[in-house]
Amino acid sequence: MKEERKSSMKTGTKIGAAIGVVAFLVFGIVPGFYFGSYGTLIMLNHLTGGPVEASTIVRMITAIGILVGIFCAGSVSIVLGSVFGTALGYAVDVVGSLGKANEAAEANN
Repeated sequence: MKEERKSSMKTGTKIGAAIGVVAFLVFGIVPGFYFGSYGTLIMLNHLTGGPVEASTIVRMITAIGILVGIFCAGSVSIVLGSVFGTALGYAVDVVGSLGKANEAAEANN
């Protein structure tokens, strides 16, 4: 793999990860908070066999569930941003190399 291709793909990965972080900050914190707390309460509801009361241990487990939900949403956003950025970096490199191949063919003629 050429150094130009490596650098364009690394740049695309970094730009995609940055876009993933921004997308997470704009769109991901609230759903991560919501699904983490809701999932934890549903899990506790199934484990106890009925509705849970608002005790200290339930609140602590719900807070941990919220943190896990936010972490998972952030991880998915950053990874998907990196994948899309890498794909775009590769596509830009391929399109750029097509132009160079045409120039080289014209120079040989």
